Amino acid sequence: MSGEAKGRLGVISGPSGSGKTSICRALARDPQVFFSVSATTRPKRPGEVEGVDYWFLPEEEFRAKASRGEFLEWAQYNGRFYGTLRKPVEDAIGAGKVALLEIELQGATRLREDGVEGTYIFIEPPSMEVLEERLRKRGTETEEEIRKRLEIARREWTQARSGDVYDHFVRNDDLERAGREVRALLGLEEEGGS
Repeated sequence: MSGEAKGRLGVISGPSGSGKTSICRALARDPQVFFSVSATTRPKRPGEVEGVDYWFLPEEEFRAKASRGEFLEWAQYNGRFYGTLRKPVEDAIGAGKVALLEIELQGATRLREDGVEGTYIFIEPPSMEVLEERLRKRGTETEEEIRKRLEIARREWTQARSGDVYDHFVRNDDLERAGREVRALLGLEEEGGS
């Protein structure tokens, strides 16, 4: 029995290098999904596109939007600010879509504390060694940045597992399988069978 489409929120988190971005990009191709592009104060990396990868904002503008309540959530991560713009997410849910947020543990925790309903999923790498290997293969960070990201990953992975923020943990040892698992957890129908 199919009734009126009911929009909902899907929150995806995981350490840098866990595969969460790849999973979210695959899901974003589904017409049932609205992928929320986060705002950030970090510099644009080579190949990144404004409005596709992030909305790149000067810190002053980010802070002004935060003070006006324009973010559903925002957090500081590794010295930079990241946030989810409220209006596009609310509009997508109102239109019956799955509004997908790719956010850090701190932002997900804030949403839970604020009582924001949704399906909260944490993407786990198979191990810290695999995570380090993935970060190194990207070739986008300095040795110091990799070290910081690994420290943050260890801490967040432990916090995520010991807390009550996430409904589900998906181990990404195979990207396609992990993506299918996340689709199912979000209640998305499989795309046309081929």
